[in-house]
Amino acid sequence: MHKLLSKLDSIKGRGPHAGDSVTSNSTTDETLPINQADVYKYRRHRGVNLGSWFVLERWITESPFKYAASPAQSDLDIARGSDAKQVLEAHWDTWITDEDWTWISKMGLNAVRIPIGYYHLCGADRRVLDGTDFANYHEVYEGAWSRIIGACTKAESLGIGVLLDLHAAPGGQNASSHSGISDPHPNFFAHTHNQRNTIYILKSLLQSLSSHNLSNIIGIELLNEPDPPSDTALTKWYTRAISELQSLNTDMPLYLGECWRTGVYAEYLANHPPLGMAVLDHHLYRCFTAEDIRTSVDDHIRAMDDPNGISHVLSSASEKVGRVGGGLVVGEWSGALNPGSLAGISNENEKKKAYVAAQLRMFDRSCGGWFFWTYKKEMVGDTGWSLRDSEGAGVFPSFVGIPRDEPRINQVIHTSRTSERDLAHDQALAAHTQFWDQYTGSYDHSLFGRGFILGWNDAYHFICFTPASSQTVSEIGFFGAWATRRARELNLDVKGKHYWEFEHGIKQGCSAALNDYKTM
Repeated sequence: MHKLLSKLDSIKGRGPHAGDSVTSNSTTDETLPINQADVYKYRRHRGVNLGSWFVLERWITESPFKYAASPAQSDLDIARGSDAKQVLEAHWDTWITDEDWTWISKMGLNAVRIPIGYYHLCGADRRVLDGTDFANYHEVYEGAWSRIIGACTKAESLGIGVLLDLHAAPGGQNASSHSGISDPHPNFFAHTHNQRNTIYILKSLLQSLSSHNLSNIIGIELLNEPDPPSDTALTKWYTRAISELQSLNTDMPLYLGECWRTGVYAEYLANHPPLGMAVLDHHLYRCFTAEDIRTSVDDHIRAMDDPNGISHVLSSASEKVGRVGGGLVVGEWSGALNPGSLAGISNENEKKKAYVAAQLRMFDRSCGGWFFWTYKKEMVGDTGWSLRDSEGAGVFPSFVGIPRDEPRINQVIHTSRTSERDLAHDQALAAHTQFWDQYTGSYDHSLFGRGFILGWNDAYHFICFTPASSQTVSEIGFFGAWATRRARELNLDVKGKHYWEFEHGIKQGCSAALNDYKTM
């Protein structure tokens, strides 16, 4: 760990950049690189959606629809209305400001998900509009891309990661107006040219991002909430899109909507492992279906804490895709409940607070991160859907994550934690060995020990490599993907019968280092 510390000492006081890297030493003198972009991509994401900033939703922001053409529900309706360019640019420049970014940072949030439409990219590549519903509206949307890049740059200055989510694809990938059009019959899946165009658009997005040298782009989401006629229709397109995107860049994580069929799409990724990191995006709401409505808030809370419920579904999928270098996040969730779930409750916000807390506990156990929907609403007071109102009412906690403590980080940088690491390693290895040796089988406990040392060292890399502007320290969130990456770098067989011991060691080493940091 001394090499780690000396390297960290050399970068003290300046946030490391995408090209900077340090190396981690284990007791076997293995050196494995980590850079700032790795930290952003693999850390635990605690984030918020910046909803209705670019892809507009009338229930969140009413005012931009003032001059929209009928039925006045979607971005295309606004573009077809009067003064569209002025209305949109005024909204883009005022909906999220420096004050909002400061608030997000002070909350401890370390990531944002920004929903965008393909037409918002036309300022970087005019061809994305060719043959689409927005072909005549280049002038309306040409100013969006520079503002999106400005948002990514601002986020980077605060140590905040950005997930860019293609919320609206050509033809519409679902029947909702947030797909960009007010059409109850979307035709993304009905017409292959829309599917081909979307792959071109995603490649253009990837290439446009690469020219800006941003270290904090944590991924690109290929489609938001796709509604395919069959799983095969979507997985066939995913396979083609992933292949073409990774022919350009295997370093950019690709996020995939899983249509509320988590197990099916986890199996798909496990059987079609991409070259780079792929992350399933699950959206969790408990306020829409008939079953949601007749379920009490207390039962919703119990379901979140039930280890055999949704927690098991998500953790099982996380483990499965982790073995091929992927992960899972909850890309949308909220504190909203149907009035039926709150019937007879005198203090609804107290129950919502317990419900939010239960979800946060579940996410920490079962996946690599989460993004609350949504950051704020134009009409204030909604403590279920608006994070700002939720936090203001005490429903959402006022801070999330592990606080960044500069004196403590300096102590780690300037003093060795090797003795603490080795003691923790010996205790963990002894416990691991004692437990598993009760059962007849073939083991290689040295892999557990090797993983533990790497996990400890890597966890401290993430902690100390956190941008100085961040309010929290970085924690490894995608344990399975990180262990798989490390195993591949060490030429270990991820499919070998003893690999699980290395994976367990990585996870326990990471956890032990975090506990060591918190109790220093």
